[in-house]
Amino acid sequence: MRMLDLLLKKRSALEHTPAEIDFIAMGAADGSIPDYQLSSWLMAAFLNGLTPAETAALTRAMARSGDRLDLSSIKGVKVDKHSTGGVGDGISIALAPIAAACGVIVPMMSGRGLGHTGGTLDKLEAMKGFNVRLKPEYVVKQLKATGLSMFGQTERLAPSDKKLYALRDASCTVEALPLIVASILSKKYAEDITGLVMDVKYGSGAFLKDFKPSRELAVALMRTAKLLGIRCVAVMTAMNEPLGTAIGNGIETSACVKILQGERGPEDFMRVLEVLSGWMIHLGGKARTAEEGEEKARRVMADGSALEKFRLMLKWQGADPRVADDPDRHMPKAKLSKKILAKKAGYLTAMEARTVGFAAVALGAGRAKAEDAVDFGAGFVLAKKPGDRVKPGDAIATAYASSAQKLSDGARMFEASLAYGPKAPRKEPLIREIIK
Repeated sequence: MRMLDLLLKKRSALEHTPAEIDFIAMGAADGSIPDYQLSSWLMAAFLNGLTPAETAALTRAMARSGDRLDLSSIKGVKVDKHSTGGVGDGISIALAPIAAACGVIVPMMSGRGLGHTGGTLDKLEAMKGFNVRLKPEYVVKQLKATGLSMFGQTERLAPSDKKLYALRDASCTVEALPLIVASILSKKYAEDITGLVMDVKYGSGAFLKDFKPSRELAVALMRTAKLLGIRCVAVMTAMNEPLGTAIGNGIETSACVKILQGERGPEDFMRVLEVLSGWMIHLGGKARTAEEGEEKARRVMADGSALEKFRLMLKWQGADPRVADDPDRHMPKAKLSKKILAKKAGYLTAMEARTVGFAAVALGAGRAKAEDAVDFGAGFVLAKKPGDRVKPGDAIATAYASSAQKLSDGARMFEASLAYGPKAPRKEPLIREIIK
């Protein structure tokens, strides 16, 4: 088999066989196919597309290009969750222990934040000592003992995805829908999961701003997941404003711990958390319906069993379990703070999510480049949300940073996200559609 022949085939808009897709994925992983040929193939795939069968074959081949988790020795349904990214979206920190407390096996593999969106691994590592670099055999051991493990992608897990992802960025083929789907699902397929709940965002703070392309992505993910034998549901959630009132790694983690302690979080955050929990519990076979799953989720938050599951995870992954008792004391805090005050009277009509996300990056809470360090104590705590009435001098948010310059830059950017008006804005549905 020659890559030159496969390039000509895809350039001619012909369909690859699974064996040809395997050849491309393995060549990307082991370096036997040069970057210029891989980039040419990516462009041909971008222009001519991949069929659903090709997309599933690429996803499967990318997952098989390196190590895979083998969870066959663990009884029970294994369910993960994937979010396409947002601002203030620390849902996973509370969601995973809730689902596990209801009896679902939760191997949750997550990524880091880049650009204006946060990453679950950074939120986990805000807890001093928390180890996300787990060997596959340790993940299996932890899941057998606790039903819950939250970890990052290893170098040997779907290595062809790492290569193709970098080349997509360099060859202007990032937006190709089949390539996005294969990249997301190859890592999930490599986890050996049987169920997946996807939180697909749309809006100004989302990867895809408009609802239509976001829905197209959700449908493509669902279709491919089913071809791979993964039960799947996609929840379409709005991301035009930050979710909840906490933005920043340590700040979001602390807020989630308090929810696990039984506190009622912000209504928008709780709505998404409960819906995603309900579906994870349902797909995990522990509730007959998603609505029954939501009821069970509320129960384990109220009775403390979700918090105990979280505490157990902290012990297994090297963090101080006292975080579960007093997050304000045992989580990092940026040393400087500044209140951001309302400048006009009336209603807060907008808090544009993408700008808020980049304002958090300016504070030190995120990355402009993959190699940037993160300040785990930086971020915002919101006192007002769009739709709230304000008058000049009212606190809208408090910014936290570790340097005066970052604090000033982040606060100024945050102010640019705000808009005021004489009437309360019409609120869009937080959850627009659930695709089953």
